[in-house]
Amino acid sequence: MGFILWLIVGGIIGWLASIIMRRDAQQGIILNIVVGIIGSFLGGWLIAPLLGSGTANSGDFSLMGLLASLIGAVILLLIVNLFTRGRAR
Repeated sequence: MGFILWLIVGGIIGWLASIIMRRDAQQGIILNIVVGIIGSFLGGWLIAPLLGSGTANSGDFSLMGLLASLIGAVILLLIVNLFTRGRAR
């Protein structure tokens, strides 16, 4: 059941991050899930210690955990934008 929760929460977090970064039209559901899950790990590593919480995918399902995961996903998309800027899309 945990894996399915990772997919659902990862998809929602990735979708919200892609809307914030204005990449929603370029990403599909699979990429949104990947961005959400990797962003959650990134947020858990960088942001969650600052907020004093876990991430959305760590089992600590809280508002601060969702925020840490969303910030991590936005950071991930910022990094992707740095490498894909100027390339044909």
